[in-house]
Amino acid sequence: MALRGGRGWYGRMVAAALGVTAVAAATSVWTAQAGQPGGGSGGTAAPARHAAPRTAAVSAEIAHASDGGAHAVNITIDDGPDPVWTPQVLQVLRENGVKATFCMIGPEAQAHPELVRQVVAAGHRLCDHTVSHDTTMDKKSEAYQAQQILEAERQITQASGGVRPLYYRAPGGAFTPYSRHLAASHGMRPLGWNVDSKDFERPGTAAIVATVQRESVNGPTILFHDAGGDRSQTVAALRTLLPWLKQQGYSFGFPVR
Repeated sequence: MALRGGRGWYGRMVAAALGVTAVAAATSVWTAQAGQPGGGSGGTAAPARHAAPRTAAVSAEIAHASDGGAHAVNITIDDGPDPVWTPQVLQVLRENGVKATFCMIGPEAQAHPELVRQVVAAGHRLCDHTVSHDTTMDKKSEAYQAQQILEAERQITQASGGVRPLYYRAPGGAFTPYSRHLAASHGMRPLGWNVDSKDFERPGTAAIVATVQRESVNGPTILFHDAGGDRSQTVAALRTLLPWLKQQGYSFGFPVR
């Protein structure tokens, strides 16, 4: 089944960026912004609210639609990369010819740049999932939110070899109007989900499969995890679900930007 969104301008950008060995420009932008007045929670320095964006703005609305069309799904994978589980998830995706969006924790990307580059080289997309995965960040200051989003963006971009995240997913859905507009001003579309596989709770492979099959009518964007503990149930569920989704007539795409 033909996939949508794996080629075109993004593919050309990835190909060019994979040849880059340094991201000094991105790092210098962050450094300059981080020195501006305004500290986050605990006094952490963060970019000022009106820091200049690095790229053209995208919509600040939380994306759910798929660029694959009305009967397509978006596979999204959160909390990695993880040296044990991310390679296994990548293998299942490869076996089924499916592209996904990987929502990465900044320090994990920084710790495993080889995995970030494998994700990019395979044609998947990157998503900023913050520095600390703080599910209460919607209750924190704007300076704290900015630090969490923009530092993770820098870490992921550096780890990838220069390929920037195209989306921002708030931990636990803890979006605020400020965080959505900040992410959008840096070229990252806020990304929610329609179907929560509940794989993070490790309820068993059969339960994960049943949840996705039951709730697939709720919308295109499906949430899985490749880190945060033993993800063997997720890997096994994906082996069942990806062929099942194809049998149901679904194609696979990326969230609309």
